[in-house]
Amino acid sequence: MIAVVFLFLLLAIFFTLSMFGIGSGPEIPWTGVLLLLGVFVTFFAAGIYVGAALGVLGLLAGFAFSDRPFWTFLGQTAWGPSSSFVLVAVPLFLLMGEILLRAGLSERLYRSLNLWMDRLPGGLLHTNIVASGVFSAISGSSVATAATMGSVAMPFFQGKGYDPKMVMGSLAAGGALGNLIPPGITFIIYALITETSVGALYLAAVGPSILVMLAFIAVILVNRKGAPPPSARIPLGVKLRGLVGLVPTILLILIVLGTIYAGLATPTESAALGVVAAIGIAIVERRFSFRMLHACAEATARNTAMIGLILLGAYVLNYIITLLGIPQMAAQLVGGLPLPAWMIMALIIGFYLALGTFMEGFSMIITTIPVIFPVVVALGYDPIWFGVVVTMLVEIALISPPDGTVLYVLQGLRKDGRGIGDVFVGVLPFVGVYIAAIALLMVLPDIALWLPRVAGP
Repeated sequence: MIAVVFLFLLLAIFFTLSMFGIGSGPEIPWTGVLLLLGVFVTFFAAGIYVGAALGVLGLLAGFAFSDRPFWTFLGQTAWGPSSSFVLVAVPLFLLMGEILLRAGLSERLYRSLNLWMDRLPGGLLHTNIVASGVFSAISGSSVATAATMGSVAMPFFQGKGYDPKMVMGSLAAGGALGNLIPPGITFIIYALITETSVGALYLAAVGPSILVMLAFIAVILVNRKGAPPPSARIPLGVKLRGLVGLVPTILLILIVLGTIYAGLATPTESAALGVVAAIGIAIVERRFSFRMLHACAEATARNTAMIGLILLGAYVLNYIITLLGIPQMAAQLVGGLPLPAWMIMALIIGFYLALGTFMEGFSMIITTIPVIFPVVVALGYDPIWFGVVVTMLVEIALISPPDGTVLYVLQGLRKDGRGIGDVFVGVLPFVGVYIAAIALLMVLPDIALWLPRVAGP
């Protein structure tokens, strides 16, 4: 509800300014925009599936406001982006994550890192963050990371006296890293929509990822209520032997990210290499079977079909709003506002924060980027920098009460019978960290842009 109020308030500001002649550019059909927004909110409030809602909304907008036979181009519009070679990386990364989950790699990763993190004040809570961060580097999906690490970590906390709010909050925050840490799938979708380099986006995400993880650890150090004192000192030899459990993960990270950063493979090719390597690890671990592979393929197909339907509906809607000239008109209007660029960017960030409280992050980026991106470019902001910022905003949406997907995934894994209120309360400090990190990126954009600039094209 807060998001809808904020959205209408933002449109009212633009409408009032345009009435007084403030802002350059053609007249925007505000009646049509408000009508589309009303239909959009009605569809989501009614629980209509996201992909269907987007497609139907696009068709209604086309028939209502376009004077061109737009339906003759719908087939080409849907086929062009959906057949992109870059998009093939999405199901491949999903398949790799499914194989690793069933091969037992995630549990070995958690146990190995716990040997090194357990002595820190907060103990296992730090392991939640670091293990989720490492697993994110081979997963690419926040939901997959949260589901995997949640199922592995929760048994470790039973009977140890940890505050359930901090346990669930740290798992949610760690799971949210799945899209921000390369090879996050959101970067692939953003690059596809904006025609931006996926490799540059991955490089730009390294600095913010490290920043956010360190901030999460700091939150746990400050707020570790209920955490037991550090356990007995673990001999160095035991810790070193425990590193053997990290070898498969490190190998996969080198294969997936190393080949991208070295320029040896595209993200799609590296994802394919990752799948082959994951199958090899499953064979070595004696976890591979055709039944397991069938289960992995089935789960991947289900998730890919869901993403594909959302993309299809979004591309239809994006095509219609582009045909109507709404992004161009909005960019010209915003560019002519008597406000500094940073203030307009702050309004855009506030819009995403509000939208994320009731809309799923993946749908949010697909439906808004075609309209918002021209505005951001017109303000003079770097597309690579904005790609990192909008991905972080998607991460916030995934862990924002009351509609954060990751929160409900973790609640579904619990066996203690407690309510979801623990998850909502526990994640709030980490949401605050994410917002503070975005504010810092606005002040110091080189946190994201330094590495792509040094690496070159």
